Amino acid sequence: MLIDSHAHLEMNEFDLDREEVIKRAVEVGVDFIITVGTSPDLCLKAVELAQRYNNIYASVGIHPHDAVEADEKIYENLRKLAQNPKVVAYGEIGLDFFRDISPRKTQTAVFARQLELAHELDLPVIIHDRHAHEQIIKIIKISNVRRGVFHCFSGDYAMARQCLDLGFFISIPGVVTFDKAKTVRDVAERVPLSSLLLETDAPYLAPVPYRGKRNEPSFIIHTAKKVAEIKKISWEEVAQETSINAINLFGIKVSGAVSLK
Repeated sequence: MLIDSHAHLEMNEFDLDREEVIKRAVEVGVDFIITVGTSPDLCLKAVELAQRYNNIYASVGIHPHDAVEADEKIYENLRKLAQNPKVVAYGEIGLDFFRDISPRKTQTAVFARQLELAHELDLPVIIHDRHAHEQIIKIIKISNVRRGVFHCFSGDYAMARQCLDLGFFISIPGVVTFDKAKTVRDVAERVPLSSLLLETDAPYLAPVPYRGKRNEPSFIIHTAKKVAEIKKISWEEVAQETSINAINLFGIKVSGAVSLK
């Protein structure tokens, strides 16, 4: 079993071959994909996509890059969209102080408001954190949210430890396969398997040997194998355990015999 806990199949990059991309994922053993909305339009597309495929679930939220768009009308629309049974998380939300596409003050306010909304909806959150570790942790501590995942984790182990202490999972992307990705490899080694998820962030951050190309959920097998190499265990164990973690976090309904912790 494999679960891609974070992809963006609703994005335009997949418009020409989305069906084939999903089929390739199934063929290599990817049982479920969480497709993650980042703007009002993409959230709607993500939910529509999840409704069409049994093996796809959706998350809704406003990405920090799009924070300037957020207002109470959009929050209310997202609240309604989140009632769909195929929506399993709220996000991705957070702060991006690297690109600063939206003003930091706006990002911070929108992040805090969306944490409130996620808490109201009783949904786990998917956190985007880039060059804003201290601020993210501070805002989450103030909120009542203690369930979610730091997607595409970019911090060091000390940061990871803070996230774990708050009840969050750490998601490892294909970056772990890059030669110079020493920090994320250290995190993958030291964080217990019981607290890890795997993701592609497709169409971004394709792992070796596809680096530089469009990423897709079928490539997650390379991330699983790299984490297994780092932890000196079988990749099948990594795939199974991280999938169970995703099932438990997102409340995915699994038919058949799956051993859950």
